[in-house]
Amino acid sequence: MKKILLIVLLLMQFAAFSSQHPYKVIAYYTGNAEKIKRYPLQKLTHIIYSFLRLKNDTLTFSNEEQKNTVIQLVGLKKQYPHLKIMVSIGGWGGCAPCSALFASEEQRNTFASTAVALLKEYHLDGLDLDWEYPAIEGYPGHLYNTADKEHFTALVTTLRQKMGTEFLLSFAAGGFIQYLENSIQWDVVMQQVDFVNLMTYDLVGGYSKVTGHHTPLKDYRPEQESIQKCVTWLLQHKIKSEQLIIGAAFYARVWEKVLPENNGLYNSGNFKRGVSYKDFKTYFTNSLEFKYYWDKKAKAPYRYSEPLQLFATFDDKHSINAKTKFVKRKKLGGIMFWELSDDKTSKGLLFTIRRKL
Repeated sequence: MKKILLIVLLLMQFAAFSSQHPYKVIAYYTGNAEKIKRYPLQKLTHIIYSFLRLKNDTLTFSNEEQKNTVIQLVGLKKQYPHLKIMVSIGGWGGCAPCSALFASEEQRNTFASTAVALLKEYHLDGLDLDWEYPAIEGYPGHLYNTADKEHFTALVTTLRQKMGTEFLLSFAAGGFIQYLENSIQWDVVMQQVDFVNLMTYDLVGGYSKVTGHHTPLKDYRPEQESIQKCVTWLLQHKIKSEQLIIGAAFYARVWEKVLPENNGLYNSGNFKRGVSYKDFKTYFTNSLEFKYYWDKKAKAPYRYSEPLQLFATFDDKHSINAKTKFVKRKKLGGIMFWELSDDKTSKGLLFTIRRKL
């Protein structure tokens, strides 16, 4: 009787959560199981642990520590029954064998079979594919070719066939037009996956010699990328709005040797480093003379230090607020972010996302 009562209470809790929070709030996470307990996990709907390893054509853990972390993350569902725990493969620099591996039907089948076996054994909820990028250049030196586009479709189809409806399947997509046009057969792929995580950050990356907003909501310059441009393209191509999860950045990108014209925005410079949101208060101190600016057109913040010629682009509570309004206005599926370890454990950007959604 006690077990039945407990199950009823858990189902009621999940139903209440689902009705109050119709949007997905998805955290990519690279840390350990102890550290994650410091964060307000009740504000999340999904955690995507990143990244598992490809060993030949088999999905596996990098080491015993990673396996134990995943086991403990799944254990969090006892306290937070609404949480979905997924795992991801790839990432920037993590998908070197993907082009050659997934070109083979036999190896796609083996990968899909091992992936489903791993999900079942460790009681996971799903798999996220983070191939950066099919059919276009991604990490320097990684193999890619135009056939990757069809092979990605075949991979997703094979995974769905072996997963059935038991598991979630998603993928991380580049948030820029070249990727949208060349990497994915959207009409077929989106019928097989549950949602797509749009990496609408790093839109001005570390290889750029010109500063700019790396995660702007809107664009207003020629060839400028933005969340709005990405989402508009997908909606125009008949992708369901509720399948689209936009991305937020819980970190800044900093350029050096940037001249003061336009307070450093759209000027030449060299990428220097990233800064976690939890470290903003320390890094952007008055001693470095960083001044704060808000670009009304892009709905994006930035900072510039004229004495040090440093420029920084990032998300903050102001831009997150604008993004949540965009999600609701466009009736999108929600927001994901890279990554939870970069946030403050109390009243950080995750807090802002959930409060606004």
